[in-house]
Amino acid sequence: MSELTRRQFLETAAAVAASGPAFAQARPARPNIIFILADDLGYGDVGCYGQKRIKTPNIDRLAAEGMRFTQAYSGSTVCAPSRGVLMTGLHTGHSTVRGNKNPELPIRPDEPTLGTVMKSAGYKTALFGKWGLGGPETESLPNQRGFDEFFGYLNHWHAHLAYPEHIWENRREFLLFDNWFNRRKTYVPDLFMERTLKFIEQHGKEPFFIYLSPTVPHANNELMQVQPNAIEVPDQGPYAGENWPDVEKNFAASITRMDAGIGRILFLLKQKRLDENTLILFTSDNGPHKEGGHNPEFFGSRGPLRGTKRDLYEGGIRVPMIARWPGKIAPGATRDFQWAFWDLLPTFAEAAGARAPAGLDGMSVMPALLGKNQKPHECLYWEFHEGGFQQALRQGDWKLVRQAPKFEVELFNLKDDIGETRNVAARYPEVRARLEKIFREARTESEWWPSSGRKPSFQER
Repeated sequence: MSELTRRQFLETAAAVAASGPAFAQARPARPNIIFILADDLGYGDVGCYGQKRIKTPNIDRLAAEGMRFTQAYSGSTVCAPSRGVLMTGLHTGHSTVRGNKNPELPIRPDEPTLGTVMKSAGYKTALFGKWGLGGPETESLPNQRGFDEFFGYLNHWHAHLAYPEHIWENRREFLLFDNWFNRRKTYVPDLFMERTLKFIEQHGKEPFFIYLSPTVPHANNELMQVQPNAIEVPDQGPYAGENWPDVEKNFAASITRMDAGIGRILFLLKQKRLDENTLILFTSDNGPHKEGGHNPEFFGSRGPLRGTKRDLYEGGIRVPMIARWPGKIAPGATRDFQWAFWDLLPTFAEAAGARAPAGLDGMSVMPALLGKNQKPHECLYWEFHEGGFQQALRQGDWKLVRQAPKFEVELFNLKDDIGETRNVAARYPEVRARLEKIFREARTESEWWPSSGRKPSFQER
């Protein structure tokens, strides 16, 4: 190497070295994202939200090392519409899937999804668990909606089974011979955890997005027809010796088993040195169920809230929401910022350095996650169509509800009455009138979910 070439090389190397930190600061590594969605887990079912008897040390650790939200909301009060809201960033006044009654109703082919947004941002994407937004004969399979890998249930009714004879691996059936002839040897939620760990092992050197959707603590509603205990779990774990009904032992054991899987994820991230560059969010798709023989009062599953799954009172839609991102999210923080599932798509898009699709109901809540001030939503809106057209609206401290079976319009001030025990609609007619106007304007009519009249069957589509 000539003296001139050597000098040029050294000068260039010095310049690169000097600019390295600034360059790294300008282009930080995009975080891996793991979104964990429990199924029918109530606001009061985990320790960091007040649960005293069900052991959830790893979920509680997420809260201790991250941020716990006290006023976060699901997309709906049942499974399919809540997941549809999550995928599309549209609340149930605008989303395609607004109920469970058509179990294979797909999201539209032209709708961007959380999966397509993350995949287009260069992420390796995976869904392990329940999809619930289109069956095998539709064009709404996870692999068609942005997920590189899928292992789980397509139909949310199929997902009632913790010991199914098959599930789906991408676009083909994955046979579980150990469960044939009622042998019940392979507990599928365990498989979802194993696939998650394997995916992290395989893709730790590239940004990844994992949507982990275990069917815990959902009940087997079909099994309920033949036996009183329809919460399926391999064993009753630390609760076997408790003087509780068997169904409640199973309920608690299923949650603690899921919690142990989350602990394994945390251990692997630390082992692979991915911990500080991984954002984890944990939540539930709706409020606690009263199915399969489980009594939500036994463990105080709804906490201080009124209502359960299938209600638009707070107990049906307010959910635990925990975010952990070491070095970015302050440990042990608690926030009362009001947000909902339709905010997740734009939030994850911002974290990934991607642009969210236009026309969403959601907004990125990254400022709130990072402990910064953030402008609140003008309002949050839900509608539900089982047993009649029902609506709920949250604006600041006010909550307006039109709930079956009476369909009486009720107004609550949640700041003073978190349990929604005092209807103050007659006392504040101007607030009721203002919010009822938003009821009318916050939605578009749907062929499948009309505000009145007959809904077509899926086969008539």
